[in-house]
Amino acid sequence: MGTLRIATFNLENFDETAPGERPSLAERIALMRPQIVRLRADIAFFQEVNGQERPGRPRALLALEELLAGTNLAGATLISSKESGDDVYDLRNLVLATHLPVLAYRQLHNDLVATPTYKRLTSIPPDPAAIEIIVERPILHVQLDQGGGRVLHAINVHLKSKLPTEIPGQKIDDFTWRSADAWAEGSFISSMKRMGQAVEVRRLVDQILDADPDARIVVAGDFNATPDEVPVLVIRGNVEDTGNGELSGRVLVPIEQTIPAPARYTLFHQGQGSMLDHMLVTRNLLAHYRSSEIHNELLHDESAAFAIDRKYPESDHAPVVATFQFD
Repeated sequence: MGTLRIATFNLENFDETAPGERPSLAERIALMRPQIVRLRADIAFFQEVNGQERPGRPRALLALEELLAGTNLAGATLISSKESGDDVYDLRNLVLATHLPVLAYRQLHNDLVATPTYKRLTSIPPDPAAIEIIVERPILHVQLDQGGGRVLHAINVHLKSKLPTEIPGQKIDDFTWRSADAWAEGSFISSMKRMGQAVEVRRLVDQILDADPDARIVVAGDFNATPDEVPVLVIRGNVEDTGNGELSGRVLVPIEQTIPAPARYTLFHQGQGSMLDHMLVTRNLLAHYRSSEIHNELLHDESAAFAIDRKYPESDHAPVVATFQFD
């Protein structure tokens, strides 16, 4: 099938805006459509795509369709996470965009990992019993036809952020916690959510490889974790961590490693670049792997006090692109 370009890009709450609100959707598209054109992606993994209401019809991805107009992904098949039926989520959908034939798709939401329960220590009033720790975002698994009888498994992820989960009675306002131990517990709960998603992704990868040891798999998206943090390592399954060389064929390889370290970041926070968006591939895809790109030249510091959306309508994440060559 020749050259195949695969991209992942967190669009940062990409949505329509109310009349007079800044930045408008048009202002965001003016800056972000050239980024989409530059991807030249045959398969695009998008995160944080908001849905739009349509009177009498299911909620849809109207803003994303407008962004993709005039690019090579115009009119592409859009496979999205769904809240119920044909309704996409109001906020933060996972979307896979491609012109390749789609064979099957599903979303996983605590299907391979049981929802954990936990009794909070700092809740006001106290929890009478353990509560379920609900993960807000599912995992999207799409099977694509590469031709010649080959299937590409595309797994789109957006793991829980490091922002602490709110605890009843422990917030003075949106940015102020009543106590340090409540903030710590909120961070712990968020880490449980993030790790639960990571384990579910790893279990999905292993199930696919159980059924077909030669399966081609790409896991991509916003991991909200750097390469050496546990959620990424869990999904990769390195032999250094499992200690089992018999599992070497199941290791997922981060394509970002071929990018020089100084340029290896997708988010700029407090003057520090962090690699939070990843693309992991099975070893059998390395034979076809040619190069990677991170389009971070204009990435702004999203933590700065003046870095408001009106001044920076584009996403605060940089896209990651990998090129493969199939003869």
